[in-house]
Amino acid sequence: MRTFSLTNAGLGFLLAISSAACGRKGDPIPHPRAEPQAPEAHWVGLRQLEVNLPSRDIRGESLVGLEQLRVFYLPLSTVKPGPRDVVARGELVVERRRPNLPAPGKRLRIGLSELNRPQGWIVVVAVRVGDVVGPPSETLVWLDPAL
Repeated sequence: MRTFSLTNAGLGFLLAISSAACGRKGDPIPHPRAEPQAPEAHWVGLRQLEVNLPSRDIRGESLVGLEQLRVFYLPLSTVKPGPRDVVARGELVVERRRPNLPAPGKRLRIGLSELNRPQGWIVVVAVRVGDVVGPPSETLVWLDPAL
């Protein structure tokens, strides 16, 4: 009878050790989100900016939704800056968040008539949930509001 209880104890110990080392412990880690593609922006009026929201991320997978749309402004300089320079050195002038954003792939018009800034450059950036910032749109010219 004594060997039977030692066998059960040994088997229980072996089972406890094997189950403790089995599998990953803790909360599941979500896959990192890919950046959204760059939005396409163009002027449809003197102070009306139309933005085509991206429908895919940089890997080519479909986007479920966007968290924010940011518009950056950089004052006029002697050389036309690249889009990333406008984001790095520029000023955030407009920010649209959910639920005021249409679905990915749709168009959004942004009125910038209240933006009183001298001549400069404008770019638009799409942001996914988790503050995953995508590449900026092409650099657009911002004309003097006095015109």
